[in-house]
Amino acid sequence: MCDYSLRAVASRPAEVGETLITMNFRGTSTRGFASESDPNTAVCMLPGTELAFEDNVRFDSRWIWPKTLEYKVGKFGQIDPHIPDRHHDAVEFPDGQFVLVTQLCEGQRVTVLQLPVREGQHEEKKTDLEQPAPRSIVAG
Repeated sequence: MCDYSLRAVASRPAEVGETLITMNFRGTSTRGFASESDPNTAVCMLPGTELAFEDNVRFDSRWIWPKTLEYKVGKFGQIDPHIPDRHHDAVEFPDGQFVLVTQLCEGQRVTVLQLPVREGQHEEKKTDLEQPAPRSIVAG
């Protein structure tokens, strides 16, 4: 998903294995993810998308200097989606802390490790025991 403030920006869904960069989008007050080869297109993610940052995560806080988390992995999600007209996109880290995507410092590289399975997307394979037994052919 992409935050409400990116509705006027071209966007596309994230793909497994691609490396993205955090950046400010021109004409908005929002940071998000984009490909370095196409920095004008926001890359949107579904909640549950697993991410790996190249370095420990840095984010802007209310202090003068950015803060650094001792984590390089996180899961994309949303916070307070019931509150309109505010940033919801966030990354959850192993300690349970959420950081809004718009607070991530610009220029960080992140790789999409895994996309969440969506309903209807996953087909279960039948095991040999669940498959009907082959019928015998009798000649004669």
